[in-house]
Amino acid sequence: MATRTDTRSPAPHLADSHDLIRVHGARVNNLKDVSIEIPKRRLTVFTGVSGSGKSSLVFSTIAAESQRLINETYSAFVQGFMPTLARPEVDVLEGLTTVISVDQQRMGADPRSTVGTATDVNAMLRILFSRLGKPHIGPPSAYAFNVPSVRASGAITVERGARKAVKATFSRTGGMCPHCEGRGTVSDIDLTQLYDDSKSLNEGALTIPGYSMDGWYGRIFRGCGFFDPDKPIRKYTKKELHDLLHREPTKIKVEGINLTYAGLIPTIQKSFLSKDVDAMQPHIRAFVERATTFTVCPECDGTRLSEGARTSKIKKVSIADACAMQISDLAEWIRGLKEPSVAPLLAALLQTLDSFVEIGLGYLSLDRPAGTLSGGEAQRVKMIRHLGSSLTDVTYVFDEPTTGLHPHDIQRMNRLLLRLRDKGNTVLVVEHKPEVIAIADHVVDLGPGAGTAGGTVCFEGTVDGLRSGGTITGRHFDDRASLKETVREPTGALEIRGATTHNLRGVDVDIPLGVLTVVTGVAGSGKSSLVHGSIPTGDGVVSIDQGPIRGSRRSNPATYTGLLDPIRKAFAKANGVKPALFSANSEGACPTCNGAGVIYTDLAMMAGVATTCEDCEGKRFQPAVLEYRLGGRDISEVLAMSVAEAEEFFGAGEARTPAAHKILDRLADVGLGYLTLGQPLTTLSGGERQRLKLATHMAEKGGVYILDEPTAGLHLADVEQLLGLLDRLVDSGKSVIVVEHHQAVMAHADWIVDLGPGAGHDGGRIVFEGTPAALVADRPTLTGEHLAAYVGG
Repeated sequence: MATRTDTRSPAPHLADSHDLIRVHGARVNNLKDVSIEIPKRRLTVFTGVSGSGKSSLVFSTIAAESQRLINETYSAFVQGFMPTLARPEVDVLEGLTTVISVDQQRMGADPRSTVGTATDVNAMLRILFSRLGKPHIGPPSAYAFNVPSVRASGAITVERGARKAVKATFSRTGGMCPHCEGRGTVSDIDLTQLYDDSKSLNEGALTIPGYSMDGWYGRIFRGCGFFDPDKPIRKYTKKELHDLLHREPTKIKVEGINLTYAGLIPTIQKSFLSKDVDAMQPHIRAFVERATTFTVCPECDGTRLSEGARTSKIKKVSIADACAMQISDLAEWIRGLKEPSVAPLLAALLQTLDSFVEIGLGYLSLDRPAGTLSGGEAQRVKMIRHLGSSLTDVTYVFDEPTTGLHPHDIQRMNRLLLRLRDKGNTVLVVEHKPEVIAIADHVVDLGPGAGTAGGTVCFEGTVDGLRSGGTITGRHFDDRASLKETVREPTGALEIRGATTHNLRGVDVDIPLGVLTVVTGVAGSGKSSLVHGSIPTGDGVVSIDQGPIRGSRRSNPATYTGLLDPIRKAFAKANGVKPALFSANSEGACPTCNGAGVIYTDLAMMAGVATTCEDCEGKRFQPAVLEYRLGGRDISEVLAMSVAEAEEFFGAGEARTPAAHKILDRLADVGLGYLTLGQPLTTLSGGERQRLKLATHMAEKGGVYILDEPTAGLHLADVEQLLGLLDRLVDSGKSVIVVEHHQAVMAHADWIVDLGPGAGHDGGRIVFEGTPAALVADRPTLTGEHLAAYVGG
């Protein structure tokens, strides 16, 4: 696999490559000529502070090169349809095997993607019902909510040499509910968000973004003749209101020009509702969320399926019923089916369902939308297909597989990782949790710091060696938080009554205000359902969940946090010019690279090439813009600063900018002082992105902060800094509610709400409310047992 051949001693390299993955001279992202040798068929854990280079080495170098080499085995024609991958910046990569990456990327938010479709369980169930379902309604596709419920017929002609053409007819039918088109919900539009009916169109009644009477829309509305643009909308006749809202596209002529008029509803559905909400501009997305309401489809009752698919049953259970069951219950139902004609299918189905239970996801149902899974749940769902695999000598790569797991569940995850290793596979794990590091055969610790202060290998060896090695990870490996001697007194309570979201069983609980409250419990016990489903956002409640940060390679911490605005204004004021000049996405952009700093060359089926723009030398701005200075620095030099440098720069002297300094203070508070202001968001690690969101939301005016696993992606050494930040929030008068599994956060809490006792229908109840000290003393729950062991109680 090497790209640079050592002609002096090739034999040892070949011998080594059988048992080692050799990486020499890796320089991806912040890696500084990293050279390591990773033992094959062993469990290797990569540690280090967030941003130290772990993912750059494991995912962006080893896994990326393996995937690129596999893609190259396909023909050029096939490669033309595949994503192009550039070779990672590394001198030597030897001993690679096929890499299977199991990351924390959330599954697609397509409304038709579910846990069942993502794991192929739905496909097996469809076959089962097509064989055993009564009444029989057709092939497997008749039970598929992704296939339209229409019959298509036609003929195909097959030439076989000199023989006469053979004709065959075919038909197709699907199980999609025709009313909701397989989504399970139907959308309705709130008319009050479209217009003010007390006004006429000419008086500005329309409140839809982009709909103005000054442009083409105004000419169409005035010239269509379907209604009077000077009459208040509330005085329209039924026909006029129907034409305004619902009229189908109609050809009209306005001022001698042929145009098409369509009612507001079909126009909005086409221009807004049919597009990806995440890709919309913020003000458009806010409008769509305000104006659109989703209700359960009245025809299929949310099952997504046609009537025929819902009425065909096996032992009084339809495929919709099966998909709605908790997976652990569905496994028992399948176990009870004794039908020799489909025995292999039942065995395969049962093996997959049992894997869900084994991996701690037995509380899910197959009809759960894939986009609603947390990052940790999504990663474990992706593991399902690999647990029963017969492949060996594969390299499995995991990105913090314990994210979202209760300490009780981590032991189960450890067993699965060891099982993959014991089948003869190489297992590479990026992880912070000491419980996982402890089972490693080999440890690679990167650092010593993050960003430009990281990117080197600080330690390679055994776990015992790490403990005594003197690195940040080694020094903090056995850290244990202690219970607080005194806890804060609440200033009030947030009352939740009769909560029934998902698996909650009419929960009544008072969450104290003015203190740090931790909500915990095993995965699937109902924590997020209680906090996010029962506490309304708005009205002083700031909720920071695990949703991904949206942004392209042009987005960076300065643009995401709003920091760039005061910086541009400061440059503009100091130089007497427009702020737009200091945006690489606006007037100041280098015209050659359009402000990207690089020129991208598409090479069809080969990997594209990005070369530094020769005109701006990668600085992204026009040369004239770089003549303008603030505090002796141009805009490109400011964007190249770290947060810590910029905090000092904008804090005093000629460049003093209080608005910018305030944002930089918040970034430093969450431990991101090493990030550069212009670093692309696409290069940030998961932990960095999470803390960037936290820093941004801290600017919002709210009395209650809800955080969802803020320790995700945090190194052992960073957890203490996070606890300090939470304390500062509470001491400033905020109420902080944290959904968390980390025992250090539990020990630091003023109040704990523990849900359980199990997951799914075995959870959904409050099993403990009180102080951490009371939980440790009584140990009434799994959480209590693990917290007591953690603090040495």
